[in-house]
Amino acid sequence: MKTIFMGTPEFAVPSLEKVFETTELTAIFTKEDKPNARGNKIIINPVKQFGIEHNIEIIQPRKMKDSELIKKIKDLDPDLIVVVAYGKILPREIIEIPKYGIINVHSSLLPKYRGASPIHSAILNGEKETGVSIMYIEEGLDSGDVILMESCEITETDTLGTLHDKLKVIGAELLGKAITLIEKEEVTSSPQDHTKATFVKPITKEEEKIDWSRPAEEVYNKVRGLNPFPGAYTTFKDTVVKIYETEKDYEEYEGDFGEIVALKKKHGPVVKLRDGNLILKNVKLQGKKNQSGIDLLNGRVFQTGDKFI
Repeated sequence: MKTIFMGTPEFAVPSLEKVFETTELTAIFTKEDKPNARGNKIIINPVKQFGIEHNIEIIQPRKMKDSELIKKIKDLDPDLIVVVAYGKILPREIIEIPKYGIINVHSSLLPKYRGASPIHSAILNGEKETGVSIMYIEEGLDSGDVILMESCEITETDTLGTLHDKLKVIGAELLGKAITLIEKEEVTSSPQDHTKATFVKPITKEEEKIDWSRPAEEVYNKVRGLNPFPGAYTTFKDTVVKIYETEKDYEEYEGDFGEIVALKKKHGPVVKLRDGNLILKNVKLQGKKNQSGIDLLNGRVFQTGDKFI
């Protein structure tokens, strides 16, 4: 079966490997190269790197609704197109090309968390379960019929990073099963219940900021859901402080929201919230390396009475 793969980030790589191993992969579509933060070096994304290493044709179009690009895809004559976190919307002209359609690996239990940030959102909202859906792509946003679905537990200590790594493996395995069903022409699919759909947008800078007047559980989930990227942040003496790990603390303390109310020797600084406290376990001050809670105490970075805003 001739295939085309469309994807960009690390999440897509295990699925790309599965497509490469089980089909005749003719081309890889991925987003355009971009410079690093300093603008002096081009970053090659993980999907493109795989294509280079395996001598597969790489196509990086600026836009998908282009007559020459559509002709190129028609000339490749794919039986199936697989999309995993590509980051571009496909027009109807492309969707209609492959014999077996276009399928997508989406990191949520559809119809919940359609859109750009399903893994972030599952943790931010305190979900205990998420998963992966293999679905057909249509013109709507993540609204196509679902072929296969598999759930995944979200543990109390899962972060965006750990959950991402679980789901990318589940996604690749589930994709392999879907490809087998499609090849055997034994595939079935079910429409989504659109009345239950929820949509999530990319995480904004405003959403990254910690509001210390909120419940401790909410802030705990924010820190987990933004670790390692983009990172939850607060400010201290006009300096940005990224917080990557916290621990719940249920002792009673006097103080204001966002105030460091205790220094626990074997743990770290304790910050007061609306209905509890959080111990700072992994923090990065602007311009410095990550520090553990114990490092913060040893370096006397914070003192009781200090306050985050």
